[in-house]
Amino acid sequence: MSMTRQPALLGTSGLIFLAVLFVAAVLVPVLNLYAAPDSAVHVPTYVVSLLGKYLTYALLALSVDLIWGYVGILSLGQGAFFALGGYAMGMYLMRQIGTRGVYGDPVLPDFMVFLNWKELPWFWYGFDMFPFAALMVLLAPGLLALVFGWFAFRSRVTGVYLSIITQAMTFALLLAFFRNDMGFGGNNGLTDFKDILGFNIQADGTRLTLFVLSALALGLGYILCRFLVRSHFGKVLVAVRDAETRVRFTGYRAENYKLVAFVVSAMLAGIAGALYVPQVGIINPSEFSPANSIEIIVWVAVGGRGTLVGAALGAVLVNYAKTYFTSGMLAPYWLFMLGGLFVAVTLFLPKGIVGTYYDWREKRRQHDDIPDEPLATPRPAE
Repeated sequence: MSMTRQPALLGTSGLIFLAVLFVAAVLVPVLNLYAAPDSAVHVPTYVVSLLGKYLTYALLALSVDLIWGYVGILSLGQGAFFALGGYAMGMYLMRQIGTRGVYGDPVLPDFMVFLNWKELPWFWYGFDMFPFAALMVLLAPGLLALVFGWFAFRSRVTGVYLSIITQAMTFALLLAFFRNDMGFGGNNGLTDFKDILGFNIQADGTRLTLFVLSALALGLGYILCRFLVRSHFGKVLVAVRDAETRVRFTGYRAENYKLVAFVVSAMLAGIAGALYVPQVGIINPSEFSPANSIEIIVWVAVGGRGTLVGAALGAVLVNYAKTYFTSGMLAPYWLFMLGGLFVAVTLFLPKGIVGTYYDWREKRRQHDDIPDEPLATPRPAE
């Protein structure tokens, strides 16, 4: 009986990925706190926040890769779940301002006072408590994904049609959150945050803590996704991606598997949004923009769809390039560069950076396993 070696839960690339995250989570705070400000290795606080933002984007890309790379669901509405998690955190941060706002109202946020709101809307109740806000970070995107996915998957909407309705969903939310009478700050959104859990949100220590939490969330998110795709559940997801009709004929309820993965992905995106908001200091309806969701797809395609590590790597690389090129003379041409990058990856690296590396490594391993001399073929029994 031949024995097939099964790869470990995390694999070599996963262990390297987690090791890099751990080193970054330790080294960045040390270089920020203890390196001299004029030293070449000093990490300024604004860079800490920038790196923290990249990590939240990496977690968001991870959530997309879970459903696109392993289930075949090309969601163009993942930005909606990211934004909902961000708004849940933003509402908590707004409730912490209290009398320190411009108008000094102990209950109503400044934008509500400006718009002559007389009382706090019912859906803002409870957001003065962090545990409730943290729960909403998961429930708001999770419930939306549950309802949306239940109807979509049971109706067997797939392919480009599913992509279109996910994009329509996020565009509808964009239009809704732009309205002042929705109670979410209109086009200005939520900003001017002061504290989080009683700590000054602008303090260096708070920024470092948020960075470390972002690294921790990314690491745990990776482990969760890796566990899911390596389990029997994950094998069914891959089967649904490759041949959904055959999976249905074998007795599996494919829509249930797709729904669970979709909800988990939405919750991961919500956590990413909740960590993003206190580090950038604002959340507004532009986060619902369909263009943002399309850009997330580019991140995953660049890094490598169906690799998890590649999705996170692609998010960091593309956003670093965006930061670099949009701060100089090339800023007006960034979208052209992003589109060109996507076309180039599609044509020359269809499996992305990490996927191409995996293919090369596998071919090299197979080449190394070829014996120098052909094995003798056993003669049939006489």
